[in-house]
Amino acid sequence: MAASSSRTRLQYLLHLAQDNLDFRLPEIKALLALRGKPFHPGEHFKEKAPFWCLDGLCEDDVRGIMARSVCAKSAFELWGHGKTHSELRTSLLTYPSELMTPFLHKDSTYKINVYTFNKTLEFPDRIKRINAMEYLPFEGTVSLKNSQHIFCLLEDYGTDPNNIPEDPYYIYFGRWIADGQRELIRSHSVKNRHFIGNTSMDAGLSFIMANHARVKENDLVFDPFVGTGSLLVACSHFGAYVCGIDIDYNTIHGRGRSSRTNQKWRGPDENIRANLRQYGKEKMYVDVMVSDASKSVWREAALFDAIITDPPYGIRESTRRTGSNKDVTKPADGIYLESHVPVSQAYHLSDIFTDLLNFSALHLVIGGRLVYWLPVYRPDYCEETVPLNPCLRLISNCEQMLSSHTSRRLITMEKIKEPEEFDSLAHLADPGFSPFQGHNAFREKYFSGVNKRKEENKSDLNGE
Repeated sequence: MAASSSRTRLQYLLHLAQDNLDFRLPEIKALLALRGKPFHPGEHFKEKAPFWCLDGLCEDDVRGIMARSVCAKSAFELWGHGKTHSELRTSLLTYPSELMTPFLHKDSTYKINVYTFNKTLEFPDRIKRINAMEYLPFEGTVSLKNSQHIFCLLEDYGTDPNNIPEDPYYIYFGRWIADGQRELIRSHSVKNRHFIGNTSMDAGLSFIMANHARVKENDLVFDPFVGTGSLLVACSHFGAYVCGIDIDYNTIHGRGRSSRTNQKWRGPDENIRANLRQYGKEKMYVDVMVSDASKSVWREAALFDAIITDPPYGIRESTRRTGSNKDVTKPADGIYLESHVPVSQAYHLSDIFTDLLNFSALHLVIGGRLVYWLPVYRPDYCEETVPLNPCLRLISNCEQMLSSHTSRRLITMEKIKEPEEFDSLAHLADPGFSPFQGHNAFREKYFSGVNKRKEENKSDLNGE
């Protein structure tokens, strides 16, 4: 019983991928929250570092994280660490022997891997480091192919490829627990997707968004700008039922011109359902429909466990909603001509996000999360430009650089209370909210920045 209790107090080491650095901490926190565990980093924690030490977890918690994370590469039960190999040896020799013994006995098979971050070691140097671990009481048989237990010596040489030190900054040794889900980035790549569009979300970012939203089995997830359904694919992978809407008839029905280089028109079976079928998740598909996100068709109730979306920015996809600025005689409710085609007008970015937050405040369950992308013009960005809502708490705000002057930020919010009145949500958003300083200012500044760089390049070519 004592041994079981002590195992819950072990320290674990996460090895994280060095891409999407801003997204890693919110993802790990969200996955821990799914298991009801807080985030307790070890001493000297650095968010941008490739290795994190975590306290207060058990092995099942770590396996649960790694079964979903696309930001973490591997996880280890940490046995020892130090700034030098001498310090590592001292640390390992003081590690409780009763915690080592189950993995070192004579009937077991094992192997030791050497991993170096930001430096490549020659094979003889790796063997030398493995042989130097002879002070550990391994009694089992070495098996490189079918080992029962895998141990790893990890050396951290910093993150600057132009300034690699001779000796590592820090060294870790531990028992491998599990690998993360980085393979999903390849297996679900948009390049191999059955149905794609101009703005189909990258597979890695789709899974990160699903993790930030804490999507879990049997959740109902909604995307109000569903496009080709990349986010639905990611959420269905984690066992959620998925649905969405989009104003673009051709996209919803898989018609029109193809986004593929060597294909002019979309095929007869190119649609969102086919994408889920491709990955064996068709049973998680609820439905998608042509609808205007600015005019909700849902009954006034908390319906969704998560709302995950990538709204159009007006750069590669237009921002539209139904309506007209002209004086048009409106037919009586329920009476439409057979040839009726709704008139569309510009859907300004500030209106998109105001509507999105209001919709989420009304239709998310308590504790449900909204995860969406917010485009920003970097020179004018400040935290006050992020739209807020009294019913939603800001959880995280992560930046993905697009260019020197533009980026988009992944915003995660959690519903903390119900709106006071279901019939009127206009008061929930700040009436003065206009993060883009006027309608379509983001697009205006985006293109003005592009034109400015073109002029600068012309001047350079002309020798001015």
